[in-house]
Amino acid sequence: MGKLRFAIFGAGFWAPFQLAAWQEVKGVECVAVCDAVRSKAEAMAARFSVPRVYDSPEKLLSEERLDFVDIITPNETHLEMVLLAASRRVPAICQKPLAGTLADAERMMAACAAAEVPLLVHENWRWQTPIRQVKKILNEGVIGAPARARISCISGVDDYVNQPFLKEMEQLILADMGVHLLDTSRFLFGEAERLYCQTRRVQDDIRGEDLATVMMRMTGGMTVVCEMALARVPVERDYYVQTMIFVEGRKGSLELAPDYWVRVTTTDGTRAWRFPPPRYAWADPLYEVGMASIVPCHANLLQALRGEGRAETTAQDNYQSLRLVHAAYESARTGEAIKL
Repeated sequence: MGKLRFAIFGAGFWAPFQLAAWQEVKGVECVAVCDAVRSKAEAMAARFSVPRVYDSPEKLLSEERLDFVDIITPNETHLEMVLLAASRRVPAICQKPLAGTLADAERMMAACAAAEVPLLVHENWRWQTPIRQVKKILNEGVIGAPARARISCISGVDDYVNQPFLKEMEQLILADMGVHLLDTSRFLFGEAERLYCQTRRVQDDIRGEDLATVMMRMTGGMTVVCEMALARVPVERDYYVQTMIFVEGRKGSLELAPDYWVRVTTTDGTRAWRFPPPRYAWADPLYEVGMASIVPCHANLLQALRGEGRAETTAQDNYQSLRLVHAAYESARTGEAIKL
């Protein structure tokens, strides 16, 4: 099978990193970039030697022969973009969060199912090198059945410099970072059956919440707590954005610590390994582990588009992570635990 031809919708902050990661993957060719601000699409196309530029997704889909589109536009446009791709029977990869509402996500999935084309979600967090190693160790049963876990991403990095639009989001930390952490929880420990959430707004110059704590009872009884913050408060690990994990099992504990160290403690003592991500010249060092994870995520999605394997983050799967996000907002609003 030859290279799959694709177009990118959107030329904002994350789009160049997405395209750079595609260029690390064999078997694809980006033939067009589209953005409502044509100059942004032109600059990105020139940087990556993409032959054609559009400011209209309808015109692009009318003129290009595509095997899929990669949608990297603002969340509020995802419904429109996916429905448009489905109307042309073009498979779509959509950035997280899949949609602003569960109803919109359901419409998107229904449209792609009716058109008999895949709808996949670019959820790269679970593809981080150290997180994959945590999953491997859990599967090996070294620490026994997990009883409780904490997943944290708390950083002093000022994300609002690179992504000023975050300040205007009425739903912020849960809709942005929370999607990743809750999906990671599902990846590591399965589905939740009950959820409780508290949120706060620490900074005064933003609209949404910048701190959230989610506690879940998982199927099988274990407890998972997800902690997240974009509060710009100086913290010890403010030099890059990394997820920390601590798991208590029946036979020991497992920790993903700063600087990609993984430690396993049992009655035999503590063993430690370091699992740094691959280094790419195009990646921002502040986000190196997250940006490096885009490459294996792309590879997995491409494998599915080529009919050579299963995508981990289909729309149907990611919908379950989106349900957790909306349940967390409902719990924070009502002060009640939500049964799922």
